[in-house]
Amino acid sequence: MLYAFMEMTRAAMLPWRAAANVARTSLRSPLNPVGDTLAGRTAAAAADVFESLTRYYGKPEWGLSATEVNGQPVGIDIETVWNKPFCSLLHFSRDRGALAAARGVKAKAINDPRLLIVAPLSGHYATLLRGTVEAFLPTHEVYITDWTDARMVPVMEGRFGLGDYVEYVREMITAVGPGAHVAAVCQPGPPVLAAIALMAEDKDPARPATMTFMGSPIDTRKSPTVPNKLSEERPYEWFRDNLIHTVPAVYPGAMRRVYPGFLQLTGFINMNYERHVDAHYTYFTNLVKGDGDSADRHRQFYDEYLSVMDLTEEFYLETIDQVFQRHALPDGTLTVKGRLVRPELITDTALLTVEGENDDISGIGQTQAAHTLCTGLSKALREDYVQPGVGHYGVFNGRRFREEIAPRMTAFMERHAHHKRNGRKV
Repeated sequence: MLYAFMEMTRAAMLPWRAAANVARTSLRSPLNPVGDTLAGRTAAAAADVFESLTRYYGKPEWGLSATEVNGQPVGIDIETVWNKPFCSLLHFSRDRGALAAARGVKAKAINDPRLLIVAPLSGHYATLLRGTVEAFLPTHEVYITDWTDARMVPVMEGRFGLGDYVEYVREMITAVGPGAHVAAVCQPGPPVLAAIALMAEDKDPARPATMTFMGSPIDTRKSPTVPNKLSEERPYEWFRDNLIHTVPAVYPGAMRRVYPGFLQLTGFINMNYERHVDAHYTYFTNLVKGDGDSADRHRQFYDEYLSVMDLTEEFYLETIDQVFQRHALPDGTLTVKGRLVRPELITDTALLTVEGENDDISGIGQTQAAHTLCTGLSKALREDYVQPGVGHYGVFNGRRFREEIAPRMTAFMERHAHHKRNGRKV
């Protein structure tokens, strides 16, 4: 009922949003003498803020049409190279002719490392990692997981749980090909480690050369944060009974049981409520002052931040149970489709962990726990890095990511791109 009520509320707001848009357009018209007065600018700013707070935010566009190599533009075509009901694998294919020209080499000589970025399935779309993708485009063949909003997947497509997530990841690593590099951002850490552990046990020839975990909840008992504590303080039944709702008939996934995006967004905002209020007040004052650049930066951030997706009931509840409450992976009890996950069997996929000094989502030590689990890796194949002065978002986006973290990741991948595997180079 709550989901249906939200949809009715959204529909009821449409006339008010339309009126706010008309008022804003009218007040900002150069033909309206009131528009350039303080009262006019204030009213237009108020209408703008109202519209932005009541808008339905759909899936954002990637907005990546080119990258720059040696000062020259190189076009990008986003291709879907693998697809299943709950996820697509995207490849940011660069124009090989333009890339070769920018480097002064022949196109056939280009053999850049392949990087699979596993985006989180925790509320926001993969486009939240736009900056992550951009940082590696000049030097890598970049692939990313594009998870599907659960409300858009018909019930007839079946369930999607944590074990299915692991199997999807394994299939996508295989699709990218042997000797690739995998970077898991935040939530995917445990299932990505599980997928690679299973590949190692099977001696799968498609297993990656390196794996990087960034701000991931490998073991949430280390430096527990507010979200970690909330996940443990409430019983499993509380999450099942209070956070799971039914998708209404207006969506393709009608009748699917989900953890709705609007509830996730409520949680995100409540964690830093005052910061968001201050941000919108500053946005309002910037609009009144006519500071268009600052207002545009606010819009760009919140257009992404307020775009959220639903998670399937089984994936969300299994994650709460196994990752945040029972700590199944670090305790050695995690199973996938009846198979025990054994990270100690990973012996030739190099490991890098990256954490943020001020991360309030995945505390210091939670990602580093991967080193404790991967006992089969020699010290030469394991590295850890803690980035000073950044929080959770700064681990994978922003200036310090571009200037300090991404170069370290690139160097790590280069060092371990050709290490020996079973007596031969990967």
